[in-house]
Amino acid sequence: MTGRTQDALYAGIDLELSWSEDALPQTERTRHVHGLHPYLGKFIPQLVETFLHRHFRPGDCVYDPFVGSGTTLVEANAFGAHAIGCDISSFNCLLSQVKTTHYSLGALELALKGSLEEARRRDPLEDGTAGEWLEAWYAPQALGELLSYRAAIDRLDDPARDVGRVIVSRAARSARRTTHFDLDAPRTPVTEPYWCHKHRRTCRPVEEARKFLVRYTLDTVRRLRTFAQVRSGAEVAVLHADARAVELPLQPTGIVTSPPYPGLIDYHEQHRYAYALLGLVDRRVEEIGPAARGQSKGALRAYVEAMVGAFRNAHRQLPRGAPVIIVVSDSKSLYPEILERSAIGLEETRTRHVNRRTGRRAGEFFEEVLVCSTR
Repeated sequence: MTGRTQDALYAGIDLELSWSEDALPQTERTRHVHGLHPYLGKFIPQLVETFLHRHFRPGDCVYDPFVGSGTTLVEANAFGAHAIGCDISSFNCLLSQVKTTHYSLGALELALKGSLEEARRRDPLEDGTAGEWLEAWYAPQALGELLSYRAAIDRLDDPARDVGRVIVSRAARSARRTTHFDLDAPRTPVTEPYWCHKHRRTCRPVEEARKFLVRYTLDTVRRLRTFAQVRSGAEVAVLHADARAVELPLQPTGIVTSPPYPGLIDYHEQHRYAYALLGLVDRRVEEIGPAARGQSKGALRAYVEAMVGAFRNAHRQLPRGAPVIIVVSDSKSLYPEILERSAIGLEETRTRHVNRRTGRRAGEFFEEVLVCSTR
């Protein structure tokens, strides 16, 4: 940064796409259902909202081939556009589906509170063994409470059962044997007292889960009620599929997406507790650009080929001239080739200042928004 003034640094920044912490606090970035469950790597809803207003109209159909936590789908619905989301992660699809489903909220709240009470009364010994990974990461009381709640929600009908599965996943994330300041990506279970950098005192690992189940049940119902006030009747489809081969049920008008960045996040691993607890289908070997593969030349070449496959498959199902909005930090300059081989033309690149994109501890950086259209 030496020799560069603040004006020079921000000369190429699209200020309409960049928000300070004061202008856009955490409560706004996680408004209503966007805060239903922690998720690393999601882009903020205000960014999606801006591009919907710039490039789409109510009644259009927006496609996100890497739906993640469902941000595009939620904002498209509130905007009045139909939406299709695709993801290889079954947890991502579960979360996106729960965020965008239309509920009878009174009946849902009654069912969820009934499950809490049933779980409280259950004998955890009735709910079987949990497996080595869960037993290592949870204190016996916490694990018993999670298993009892899981058994209780399994008796519910959809969509209430899926809402309960997101609640128990969120509680499982908080109830792990880890430090309070390392909930995003703990590596090993913590079983002894530790010095807590968050609370600046000695803390102990969590030993119970019920308090989280109660807290997140109330929070989930509140968030769903808040979103119900702004949601539209537009159709939402969530597809658990590979974006390179998926057949879409509707013809999309365009795309708004934030693809995985190569070698940054393992999207299945970040929610491993959900896969272990809920028995979700694990397709991590099909992830595009996971952190586990790194950023070697071979890994980057595989990422390019996978992205070309995903965007070419989307292209054949889009009309000519359809807007394609891609939010990405292309530090390796991979996207010129990806776009060219996908028959997608770059119209302009907008640079934005990013504040805490991937988590509460993440710092600031800059990323590009590629504004494109199909050729």
